[in-house]
Amino acid sequence: MPDSNVIGDVSVTLQAVLRDALVSLDPAFFVEISDLQGNISTTPQHLTIFLFEVVEDPSAKNRTPVREVDSQNRTFVHKPPMALLLRYMLTPWSGDRVTDQRIVGKVIETLYENGNIGGSKLQGGLASSDVVLNVNMAPITLEDRTRVWHSVQKPYRLSLTYEIRVVSIDSPNRLRTSPVISRVFNPQMGSP
Repeated sequence: MPDSNVIGDVSVTLQAVLRDALVSLDPAFFVEISDLQGNISTTPQHLTIFLFEVVEDPSAKNRTPVREVDSQNRTFVHKPPMALLLRYMLTPWSGDRVTDQRIVGKVIETLYENGNIGGSKLQGGLASSDVVLNVNMAPITLEDRTRVWHSVQKPYRLSLTYEIRVVSIDSPNRLRTSPVISRVFNPQMGSP
């Protein structure tokens, strides 16, 4: 049951999947979750994972409330989980443009092969859950990409943008309800 920690858990999961793949390029390869602030070193070569946008998944709107019955046969109703899209910018830092391009190629290959991340690859509160993260390349326009780099006050660099969905945050508020035992039909109700 994902809670408010799920966003960080998804970032840590993405970090682990990429680190496992990128050590094949260099055993000292480093993958970090970053806000791209301050000086970013190019040694050792590494990849930054920058979460630049979190939005509600519009395809999951207007779902009906969830009804659950516990072990004592009590009925609870709560809002459906809030579905999120997480948008990441992945940037190589090696000090050499050709090496940066090789890193980008390995990232693309890895995330293509791991388009659905689940099971033992999940980290944090997602571990041992049945959650499956759907990972897709989500290119943004050069203008939007430049805006992201401008907002973090860094010169433009080669980078990739990916979207991870459906990340859900469950509602912690549950309302206890009683089952409907009988119903009365009155055809005169609501008549003028």
